[in-house]
Amino acid sequence: MYEGWITPQPIIDLDIVERNIKSMAEKLKQHGIRHRPHIKSSKSVQIAAKQLVAGAIGITAAKLSEAEVFVNAGIPNILIAYSLVGEVNLRRFAELHRQSDLLTTVDSFIGAEGLSRVGRESGKPVRVLVEVDGGLHRGGRQPGEDAAGFARSVHAMEGIQVEGVMNYAGTIYQHTTSQGFIDAVREEAALLRKTVDLMKAYGVPVDIVSSGSSPSALFCKHLQGVTEVRAGNYVFFDASGIGMGLAAEEDCALRVLATVISTPLPGLATIDAGTKTLTSDKAHGRSGFGIVVGRPGIEITGLNEEHGFLKFDPLTERLEIGEQIEIIPNHSCIIPNLYNEIQGVRKGQAVEVISIDARGCNY
Repeated sequence: MYEGWITPQPIIDLDIVERNIKSMAEKLKQHGIRHRPHIKSSKSVQIAAKQLVAGAIGITAAKLSEAEVFVNAGIPNILIAYSLVGEVNLRRFAELHRQSDLLTTVDSFIGAEGLSRVGRESGKPVRVLVEVDGGLHRGGRQPGEDAAGFARSVHAMEGIQVEGVMNYAGTIYQHTTSQGFIDAVREEAALLRKTVDLMKAYGVPVDIVSSGSSPSALFCKHLQGVTEVRAGNYVFFDASGIGMGLAAEEDCALRVLATVISTPLPGLATIDAGTKTLTSDKAHGRSGFGIVVGRPGIEITGLNEEHGFLKFDPLTERLEIGEQIEIIPNHSCIIPNLYNEIQGVRKGQAVEVISIDARGCNY
């Protein structure tokens, strides 16, 4: 289908992307939940624009440098879902704060004091969400009294405006059944409600209750009390989504084209795509280093920097040197950060170059 194309090379199927965006937007609207998609998945202004047109209220950025790119592109209403600590970062944030409508998160008094100073000096309060630990212990205050008491103290600070709470319940990725996801989503929402009820009792305003990975957003019917979600990976999906039962091959918009360059033994082949193309991340719910589209009998068993290793039954599968395959990566969010631009396709034809505007913006 892509004969003559340079490999290894990623592609984005725009029909699938647009279908994924529309489907998520309709699901969330049905349940009265706003969407602030996490832009670290695509790092692309073009993709963000599609999400905003579909009804997203803004975007979520992983780091300050991502936010800088999207502020400069004119994207409104950005949440920086990362603790901002240190004078250099506070100066960078202050510059963005003066020119755009930003939210950020806070989970420490050191962080809150720095943001308070930015708000006082700028004459414009810094809008914050108090982060609640969603069970991954990556960050956040503990649900309940710890988070609510912290929120009350921050609310009293000059230069800060508490808007609500956020969490990231990353432990949801261990599940592979609908009931497992439902139970996890209900627990995710319950822990947030526990904190929100206490915050309101303390007189702390809670206008935003932000949660939701792609898995929990797909089960948003059970996110009682949550006002917005920050799904990101859904825009592309990947082998992890398939492994968890959340997606099928036809839902995966980002693929990597690769070419067979060697067949050293029967049942073994080598391709020209390795960790620098596919990522070494493991998938949730499945083994291997990606999925060969339409070829379930072929397993990607390992990767070097520039090579991928395939294994198959030579009695039922055949690969020829020079043959091209499509691969769904284990973790699609890694792939855009490896490229300056990615070819957008429709029905096997190149139609648009997708610029990865925030490539390398990991600081």
